[in-house]
Amino acid sequence: MTLPDNVTRIGSTDGEELYEVALTAASGARARVLSWGATLRDLRVPGPDGSLHPGVLGFTELQRYLANPSYLGATCGRVANRIGGGRFTVDGRSYELARNERGVTHLHGGTRGFSHRPWTIAAVDEDTVTFARTAPDGEESYPGNLDLSCTYRLISPGTLRVEMEARSDATTPVNLAHHSYFTLDPRRSSHELVVEIAASRYTPLDALKVPTGEIAAVEGTGYDLRSPRRLGDAGITYDINFVLDQSLGELRFAARVASPRSGRTLEVWTTEPGLQLYDASMLAETDKGLDGLTHGKHAGICLEAQNFPDAVNHPGFPSPWLGPGELYRQVTEYRFS
Repeated sequence: MTLPDNVTRIGSTDGEELYEVALTAASGARARVLSWGATLRDLRVPGPDGSLHPGVLGFTELQRYLANPSYLGATCGRVANRIGGGRFTVDGRSYELARNERGVTHLHGGTRGFSHRPWTIAAVDEDTVTFARTAPDGEESYPGNLDLSCTYRLISPGTLRVEMEARSDATTPVNLAHHSYFTLDPRRSSHELVVEIAASRYTPLDALKVPTGEIAAVEGTGYDLRSPRRLGDAGITYDINFVLDQSLGELRFAARVASPRSGRTLEVWTTEPGLQLYDASMLAETDKGLDGLTHGKHAGICLEAQNFPDAVNHPGFPSPWLGPGELYRQVTEYRFS
């Protein structure tokens, strides 16, 4: 098979060929994306002088992505984030899922969710690639055959647009999320960043980091990021879902992150009802990062547009259910400046 000039075969696993796609925007912004897990490996965005700056953490070695316990750059699903007890009920039938987090919680789609499987390249251009796969009925114990796609698109001068779609032949929960660890100032802590999130409410957690079902006000808590705030000032760590204020389904402003040192900023715009802020407090340590970076605690920041965690078990949360013939669609833009 003749590959396009920007597609490179980089290896194989379990008999499946793996590819890397290089994307380039007119502004010079660049990205490298892997067919394994529909994973963003590298992102470079231009500064005012035209020089390229890193936007995400990544690995130098493919083998690191095959394991990838911290989900760097991955597409997570069938249900991203956590499902309490690894169980849910739909249409009168109960489903038991893998409890792949501490043996008690289902996390990011299970032992081998979408983040740890090969996808195919459905379409590719200079600045855009679409990956696709079919998750068969029963994969990770979920119901329904699910056809899905993930499109990465570079938009000048420095925007990464992520579009995800899915259709099922049976009622099933779907909640996809992009899981890059963003960096505006490499080698500096995420707690030095100034963060603003357009959310007056959040979903409190139990001791296992599973939502209690309550939707609470951020006012008077360390989660009040409605005005720009240095992340470390509250003296807490962050791995929490924020309830975004504006209308569901419309592409709207969700968050802004700024580095006082570098002057770089990142805005998140999304159609999703929630945004998971994770400060990488448990990021696995490695010295195999791009540009010689050592990854570890607080080395990056995750801004995961999503439905609320454990929505399958909380009727008061936005519905995670996708029925036959229905379309799941998420659009999220990461805008660097």
